[in-house]
Amino acid sequence: MRYIVAVAFVLILIALALALFFLMKDKGTTNRTVNALFVRVLLSIALFLFILLSWRMGWITPNGGL
Repeated sequence: MRYIVAVAFVLILIALALALFFLMKDKGTTNRTVNALFVRVLLSIALFLFILLSWRMGWITPNGGL
């Protein structure tokens, strides 16, 4: 489970870095920055839903708390 979450975080950071790269290179002439940010948002939502599903299925459990 840790590896899946770690890979998802790395993919999210890569999408964010690509968005910054496209922003600097294209100077707003293409939609590549918007597309990269859209992919980042989709990956973030997918990671959140995966963690929520994992918790509901009992694959992960919260430890600690308030």
